[in-house]
Amino acid sequence: MPRSARLLLPWLVAAFAPAAMAGSANVDPRIEQLLTELGKVRQIDAVQLSPDGNRLAWVVRTGGRDSIEVAQADGSGAHRIGTDKPGSCSQGDIAWAPDSRHLAFLSDCASGGKQKELFLADTQANAVPKRLAALTGVADDLSWSPDGKALGFLYVPNGTRRASALYAAKPAAGEIGVDGLEVQRVATVDADGGNLRLLTSADTYAYEFAWSPDGQRIAYVGAPPPGDNNWWVAKLYVQDAKVDAKAAMLLDPSTSKGSLHGLQIALPRWSPDGQRIAFIGGLMSDQGSTGGDIYAVPSCGGEAVNLTPGIQVTPAWFAWTGAQQWLVAQVSNGQSQVAEYAVTRDQAKQAVTLFTLPASIGDGSAEMALSLSADQRKVAFVQSSYTDAPEVHAGEFGMTPPPAVTHINAALKPGWGKAESVEWDNEGRHVQGWLLYPANYDAKKTYPMIVTVHGGPSAAVIPRWPSVGFGGAPFSSLGYFVFMPNPRGSFGQGEAYVQANRKDFGHGDLRDILAGIDTIEKKLPVDDQRLGLTGWSYGGFMSMFIPTQTQRFRAVVAGAGIANWQSYYGQNLIDQWMIPFFGASVYDNPAVYAKSSAINFIKQVKTPTLIVVGDRDAECPAPQSFEYWHALRAQGVPTALVVYPNEGHHFVDPDHQRDVLQRALTWFEKYLPASK
Repeated sequence: MPRSARLLLPWLVAAFAPAAMAGSANVDPRIEQLLTELGKVRQIDAVQLSPDGNRLAWVVRTGGRDSIEVAQADGSGAHRIGTDKPGSCSQGDIAWAPDSRHLAFLSDCASGGKQKELFLADTQANAVPKRLAALTGVADDLSWSPDGKALGFLYVPNGTRRASALYAAKPAAGEIGVDGLEVQRVATVDADGGNLRLLTSADTYAYEFAWSPDGQRIAYVGAPPPGDNNWWVAKLYVQDAKVDAKAAMLLDPSTSKGSLHGLQIALPRWSPDGQRIAFIGGLMSDQGSTGGDIYAVPSCGGEAVNLTPGIQVTPAWFAWTGAQQWLVAQVSNGQSQVAEYAVTRDQAKQAVTLFTLPASIGDGSAEMALSLSADQRKVAFVQSSYTDAPEVHAGEFGMTPPPAVTHINAALKPGWGKAESVEWDNEGRHVQGWLLYPANYDAKKTYPMIVTVHGGPSAAVIPRWPSVGFGGAPFSSLGYFVFMPNPRGSFGQGEAYVQANRKDFGHGDLRDILAGIDTIEKKLPVDDQRLGLTGWSYGGFMSMFIPTQTQRFRAVVAGAGIANWQSYYGQNLIDQWMIPFFGASVYDNPAVYAKSSAINFIKQVKTPTLIVVGDRDAECPAPQSFEYWHALRAQGVPTALVVYPNEGHHFVDPDHQRDVLQRALTWFEKYLPASK
């Protein structure tokens, strides 16, 4: 879900900030125990396999901070990089050099946690890592040049915040969109260290980049600043990998013909001969939530060709593994799937499905990305599911998924019920979702069910181990069925399915969800009089909108929602995202926004609703939550609003992560108790 300006008045923030810091007095001890158990998981943020396939490096959360560990490819001999005490500082953003010996990374250890700097570690020696560059801004996405002589990365000179709309927005002050503008650019530093060089222009915000096979050029996705607003209209550029090189605009989706017109692009990848650049194009809600068809365009310019039209899966990541072959990680019917594609000039077809997993996978560099050895015979990624907590998986690449090679979270066991994929058909479409049974399920009893709608909408529910924070799985631990549907608009059934809710937010997707509920109730003891509803971001919007369309739900928790698309359009600073989904601005077609605005049907709402949001949410502005809360109070509907100080769309304060889940669990316990 896209971002917006923060327009809260200071006194309103102050009024609600103390509530967000409330303690846990009178909290059900089962909830306290559940939160404690969820807090034991150690997140593994990234893993990288050395080019020779013999070594692994991963980033794991220790004492609230990220640290880097290096091991053999089978996970043995794991040890930390550096001598700093675990939890005292943060390390991350790992990248192996082509020599498979040196590891580049970012760390704030030397600066006492004040600023991340670029380091290079010799993993075969005991020497202290070498500082390559002192960074005065925010860096991300380290990538070695093919010859190993330089490191490229994304860099915000003098940046004050992480370059992502998910994180807390800068306080609104000065001339909006002009004062304090921060621009992310592609930068390089020599492998021997030295001065940082900015390759791309300050007139273009670079979102991601890739080296050409010979290292002489870079391709990147970019748009005029501000970056948070313009990713949805970004273009593909190519330039020499030199300072002050002139960039050539290779592709503009707004003027492209055919299926790419007006859509978003991501993940540019050069063909082995450097003659083509392939990329993913589709209707995408946010940068980083990547999915669509795979296109290719000549690296010297020309029309883009959709190589995968009509496929019934959603590619999220791919890599060229030969002149006529891709390796693709894709969403397939709510699961992670890895496949090989045969590629010609005009088309790409899935040749072999290597494996399909009811689990989330990724190496941390991009959505569903895999880390491959140079000969592509070995692979590594982090995997988690509803049955297994996150671990590094690595091994030979083939038809069998690689095994876990770490035991970081091996002691953790699920406290929730079993997971089951549910499938049904509605209005000519095949729909899928995930269902968690109540913990200690007894088929002779009837149970309430909480429906959790995912964010996006261009995204999908894929099984993953929960952590402390907002999510559906914890409700299962307290005796609820938990239904997590992937209705139209979701990834996993092809691009036509993703685009099926354009100009129709909250209507067709609601009918898909209701049909899924009916499917479940026909075979399992779900009490239709005890249905709950929750979600975050797009799911927050749905949690506000659905009670205006049906009285079927008895309790709601709406996280970071949108109550009024018409006022939202005027409040936010990222209006670029809305045109692809609504077809026109609110000023040109107000009716399409009005029909999906909960506030226009607010008199129909009877459901007790808890509303939660960050006061500096850069995607779903807090005023939307205020507007919905005010409307419910005016109708006499039981409601509460909690605003979390200094939080964006993605909460980062551990206390807030715990508090927001605790409040959601308590709200459902009050208005939708699991036991009558």
